[in-house]
Amino acid sequence: MPEQPLGGDPAVAANFVFEVDGVEIGSFMEVSGLELVVTTQEYAEGGQNQYVHRFPGVMRWPNLVFRRGLVNSDALFSWVGKSSGDGLAANQNTLTRATGAVTVVDGTGARLRSWELEGVFAVAWSGPRLAAELAEPLVETLEVAHNGFRAATSA
Repeated sequence: MPEQPLGGDPAVAANFVFEVDGVEIGSFMEVSGLELVVTTQEYAEGGQNQYVHRFPGVMRWPNLVFRRGLVNSDALFSWVGKSSGDGLAANQNTLTRATGAVTVVDGTGARLRSWELEGVFAVAWSGPRLAAELAEPLVETLEVAHNGFRAATSA
């Protein structure tokens, strides 16, 4: 029997929640980089000219990039502060990696699907482009490094 989409209908990208160690960092309108790439190693066998043997190598997890409208919350900067600047210095310049989660939330607020992230820490943030002549939404971007993820259903 074929697998059914979540909720019976194809899942629609509505909203995404990012949490770190159980604390909600914020809701985002876009998340990219949720992917896995397995590198391969090749071995050319002497006398075998039809193909080259390929073996799985290292798993690569690209950084996640989150985009959202500007919000009035300090949760993001509180978390980022723990892994940089004075927060990092207060921890003897030792990076404390956290456990994170990206969760898809539908229009009613129901959690549909989650990806649990290992070893997350912020590597970049950019604020909105500020110009008086612009009539576009203010958007901030967060980039997060991690050591991999696993899919988990939300209920």
